[in-house]
Amino acid sequence: MTVYGPDNPHPLSRMKTELVWEGKYDEYGNRRPVRLPDSPLPLQRIETIDEPRDREKARQLSLFNEDAFHQKAHRDDWRNMLIWGDNKLVMAALLGQFRGKIDLIYIDPPFDVGADFTMQVQIGEEGDAVQKEQSILEAVAYRDTWGRGTDSYLHMMYERLTLMRDLLSERGSIYVHAGVQVNHMMRLLLEEVFGKENEIDEIVWSYGSPSGGRAAANKIIKAHEYLIAYARSYGQHIYNKIFLPYSERYIADWFKWQDADGRRYQRRMRGRDESGAIVWEKQYLDESKGTPLSTVWTDIQQVYADPRAYKTGTTSEILAFPTQKPEALLERIIKASSNEGDLVADFFCGSGTTLAVAEKLGRRWIGVDLGRYAIHTTRKRLIQVQRELHAAGKPYRSFDVYNLGRYERQWWQLDRLKGADGEHRRIVLQFYKATPLWTAEAGLPQSINPLLHGKKGAAYVHVDQIDSIFSYDKLRAVAEAVRQAGGREVHCLAWEFEMELSRKKEALEAETGVTIRLKYIPREVMEPNRTEVQFFEAGALEARVIWIEAPLQQSKAGLQQSKRVDVELVRFMPALAEAPEAELAALRERAVRSPFDFIDFWAVDFDYSPDKPFEHHWQDFRTRKDRSLKTRTDLGWKYETPGEHRIAVKVIDVFGVDTTIVLDVEV
Repeated sequence: MTVYGPDNPHPLSRMKTELVWEGKYDEYGNRRPVRLPDSPLPLQRIETIDEPRDREKARQLSLFNEDAFHQKAHRDDWRNMLIWGDNKLVMAALLGQFRGKIDLIYIDPPFDVGADFTMQVQIGEEGDAVQKEQSILEAVAYRDTWGRGTDSYLHMMYERLTLMRDLLSERGSIYVHAGVQVNHMMRLLLEEVFGKENEIDEIVWSYGSPSGGRAAANKIIKAHEYLIAYARSYGQHIYNKIFLPYSERYIADWFKWQDADGRRYQRRMRGRDESGAIVWEKQYLDESKGTPLSTVWTDIQQVYADPRAYKTGTTSEILAFPTQKPEALLERIIKASSNEGDLVADFFCGSGTTLAVAEKLGRRWIGVDLGRYAIHTTRKRLIQVQRELHAAGKPYRSFDVYNLGRYERQWWQLDRLKGADGEHRRIVLQFYKATPLWTAEAGLPQSINPLLHGKKGAAYVHVDQIDSIFSYDKLRAVAEAVRQAGGREVHCLAWEFEMELSRKKEALEAETGVTIRLKYIPREVMEPNRTEVQFFEAGALEARVIWIEAPLQQSKAGLQQSKRVDVELVRFMPALAEAPEAELAALRERAVRSPFDFIDFWAVDFDYSPDKPFEHHWQDFRTRKDRSLKTRTDLGWKYETPGEHRIAVKVIDVFGVDTTIVLDVEV
């Protein structure tokens, strides 16, 4: 028997204070490293957005030449980045270029495992609200990161905080927004990752007195959250001292004297003169900076995600996005801990508050979120900020939208599925709740065509490869396989579909007699511990090119007729995959009757090429205040070179699902 004592201390007696969770150490007691790809996954730039500039360039205003316009409208050549994907993989991809380059990180990670993320989205010009169910909302994907409870949440956050530390500059700092549920654990995590010596402070955000249903609850009402701030290197970090206005009570109590000209002041004792009389010094109110900012913030209210505010207009900020934070909160953080031109990042960007405020304050920014709806909401918000700044004669920066595309899937296949495409199909079929049909490759009967991988009810199911785009030729082969098998319906599940496939499938259905449903495989199937996902159908979209005769123009060849092009939406059918079951029948009826009611945003790239990102030459979208939507562009695009050109039209519905088609034009 082992005897422990002064000469043989028990191992527990020498342990340091430490936060431990399941998965932190491996079976041998070694600290698990952050698991990342051997080489960073390349970010794919899928959209480029410079809305005011493209409008003016396209209209060929003669007021500026290109260089002059750039100098007037843009702060510099930096392009901000909005990235859709798993923030762990995205941060790993950013390390090569941005290690030690980010000056401020603010994150508002999920912290309320029991929260209800049900939200309302608006439809049509009247802004009728429909519930976007919490089981579908991407924010709830984080609920599955709890998986094994607190352990998996802590491991998820530890990995991400470690990457954020490596991205911060020596003068950088991080603010982590935390609720009472996880504040104590988050502080210990931050201490472990950044070191106790780099703690800046803990801020209590008291966001107002409880009201309504909250006030009626028979308990102490929670009315605060926390901001935990750490520096990369304490003492070198940026801090700009913030002063708040004096309260009326403070002014009345302390600035109670007035000069003959009415200037208010308070008296401060400077000392005594030779006779011992007190010498007073005046501090004028109009020369005072105010009260230095403390660690308790009580002057900033919440933004309530209340759909009733759409019509009452109680605040200009409300996007009805769960966990949306007020711009005033981010403005204070960004002003205090960064300077103009610094790089600010938010890796759980949600509705884009951090990015919108950073843009307005002249900071560069990077935003990341794994939610489709979050990226859509943020894109609209940032375009609106561009427009507002441009209209006010203030400079702005362009931004690009990125994702990890097929590289994220390849990493998932290699890391989790050990490279097996059959395993990929098995998992997808499992999420789709379809019964697998295995072929001779698995040593089973050969009666089923290898293109048919499962059945859901009476319908056959095809699961496309993880690294391909589902083409018309593949669709024709699958439909023929179903026909030969005596089937009448097939569901084709794929990560990406060839453009125009939704339109082409209608002719194929008539030819083969097989009903075809095209459904996207949601990226959520790749998330650890995920148990439920929603497959959404590819929407149907038609648009037409409109040629506009422009006035005669003088050229070297003499007077010539110039033609310009616009685009008009003709038909749209939303997928409705994320619509609540209780309202699905009514929404389908409305989609047939008024399909354009479901369009939230659409954009046109008049000179599209599959080899470059989608460029926003024109777009229109609904806002909370303005529910109207144009169905025809008003740009009058002129092609400078004759020949064949392609126009890409992208429509995003109220649930954040996009549909894109390409039109061919001959000039």
